[in-house]
Amino acid sequence: MDLTEGTQEEKQNRSKKMMLWFGIGSLIMTFAGLISAFIVSRKREDWLLDFQLPNAFIVSVVLIVISSATLIFAKRALKKNNMSQVTFGLLLTFALGVAFIYNQFAGFGQIIESGYNFTGPTSNVTISFIYIIAVVHILHVVGGLIALIVVIYKHFKQRYNSTNMLGFELASNFWHFIDILWVVLFLFLYFFRYII
Repeated sequence: MDLTEGTQEEKQNRSKKMMLWFGIGSLIMTFAGLISAFIVSRKREDWLLDFQLPNAFIVSVVLIVISSATLIFAKRALKKNNMSQVTFGLLLTFALGVAFIYNQFAGFGQIIESGYNFTGPTSNVTISFIYIIAVVHILHVVGGLIALIVVIYKHFKQRYNSTNMLGFELASNFWHFIDILWVVLFLFLYFFRYII
C-alpha cells in the first residue's frame, strides 16, 4: 500500500506507527551498543567470571512477562468493548510495571549486599555494565508507564473503543517491546558467563 494513499487520518495513523518503529529501532541500536561493549570488556583482567545476577532480577522477568499478558487481555477486552475488563487489565499492567521497577532496585540492593557498588573502590566493570544496562532499561519502562497513564486517562475519558484504539495499540506495542527487551537482556546477562 502506498503510504500517501488514504484519508488524512489514515496517513497520520501510519506516520505515528512508523515513528514508533523508528524509536524502537533506535532503542535496539542503543542496547546492541551496550551489549557489544559488555562483550568486548570481558577481556579485561578485572572482569568477574563468577558473578550471579540477583534473584530480584528473576522476579522482574516474571513480572514483566505477566504484565504483557495482562495488556493483551486488556486489548482483547477493548476489541469486544468490555470496558470493565479493559480497566482491570490496564490497572494491573501498570501495577506490575511499578512492581518490576521496585524489584530492579531490590536487585541493586542485593548486588550492593554482595559487596559491589556502581562506582568507587568496591565497584567493578562487570557490575557497572549490569547497572547501566538495567538503569537504561528502567528509564524506558518509566516511559512505558507514562504511556500507560495516558492510555488509562483516555480510557476513563472513553476515548477508546473497538474501532478507535490507535493510542492504545501504540502504547501496547512499546510496552511489549520493553518487556521482550528485558527478557532478552536478562537471558544474555545470565548465560553470558557460561559462553565466555
